[in-house]
Amino acid sequence: MKLGKQALLLLVMALLVAGCGKSGPEMDGKRKVLHIFQFKVEIAEAMEGLKAEFEKEHPNIKLDIQTVGGGSDYGASLRSKFASGEEPDIFNIGGYTEMEMWQEYLEDLSDEPWVKDVKEIAKEPMMKDGKLYGQPMNLEGYGFIYNKDLFSKAGIKEKPVTLSGLREAAEKLKEAGITPFSNGYQEWFVLGNHNVNAAFANQEDPAGFIRGLSDGKYKFGEDPVFKVWTELLDLTLEYGNDNPLTTDYNTQVTMFAEGKTAMLQQGNWTQVQLDGINPDLNLGILPMPVDDSAEDNDKLFVGVPNNWVIYKDSPVKEEAKEFLNWLVTSDTGKKYITKEFKFIPAFDSIQGSEEDLGALGMEVLNYTDAGKALTWNWFRFPNGMAPEIASSIQAYIGGKIDKQKMLEQFQLNWDNLSVE
Repeated sequence: MKLGKQALLLLVMALLVAGCGKSGPEMDGKRKVLHIFQFKVEIAEAMEGLKAEFEKEHPNIKLDIQTVGGGSDYGASLRSKFASGEEPDIFNIGGYTEMEMWQEYLEDLSDEPWVKDVKEIAKEPMMKDGKLYGQPMNLEGYGFIYNKDLFSKAGIKEKPVTLSGLREAAEKLKEAGITPFSNGYQEWFVLGNHNVNAAFANQEDPAGFIRGLSDGKYKFGEDPVFKVWTELLDLTLEYGNDNPLTTDYNTQVTMFAEGKTAMLQQGNWTQVQLDGINPDLNLGILPMPVDDSAEDNDKLFVGVPNNWVIYKDSPVKEEAKEFLNWLVTSDTGKKYITKEFKFIPAFDSIQGSEEDLGALGMEVLNYTDAGKALTWNWFRFPNGMAPEIASSIQAYIGGKIDKQKMLEQFQLNWDNLSVE
């Protein structure tokens, strides 16, 4: 087959680009450069302090840290880097479905010295065929954050851990002139990730249930757990603020922080914002019960929001492993995780205090260590499913569809987005 000059030139250029992978480490004088691409904008400033500490202890390694997050699309930026041959040596990904998407690029970290200290709940999202492909960044947990002083004012003496108990508490708060729930249902993640997860996490086998939804074994509209979950959703609406569909995250949190509402469906990540508005709040976290089983319901939803991973073809792979090991085993790294990043540690070998983590972080950690944690499952959803779920729930809240139609829409979108 003959090629024209233009076609031949394009072929040569393609071959040149394909052969321009990293053949050796980038150097800065005598130092090897380790490129880190991360999305947590909240820790960007602290990461610069961490960089200085690490380089002081490792004079032969230079860290190049790039943070892309907030209003920017981290996932798109990461894919762009790989497409252009600028693969970072260390980067962040979520678990389950996202791990599968990036599998071919990930280094097996199973034999690293820190693996033995990872909390069991933090391993699962990055495990495949008995191998661990990521270091958990931190733990986060959520439920109904509640104002203990307002509960006391309403005469609520026991922590409600059942659906009936939550209704009784909400009624007492209402009688005391206090709006029970602060609902920010304008935000898709509040509904499509966190709220609906109560129905997934309370399945006997969440992972098996999700597989069954994809292969036709299970249906949303026929599932008993999803049917009782809708009662929890209705309860928040009945005893919540006006106009939940036009209430965004900041408004939701502010109403609660100012004492206008007694409960807030969010997690320990709101601690800093709540403290900034009202540092004197007396806070705790309640479970999100879907029925009246006290033992099964007295649990919080705990998971790993993201993981550190290593590009398996990195020319500084060993230096990358050294950094991750230092991060979670050195006194300096541990200090940054708890005191500077304000992270709930995902390692049994790293201890946090209430002074470091805040009341909410400590409560999540205590629930986790007591084995009273339910899983996060939206990382297992078909790509793009969570916003679709949120849209259907918002249509139900707005009175456009009924419960059964909402569950049918879940199923239709799941079927359309599922990948065989």
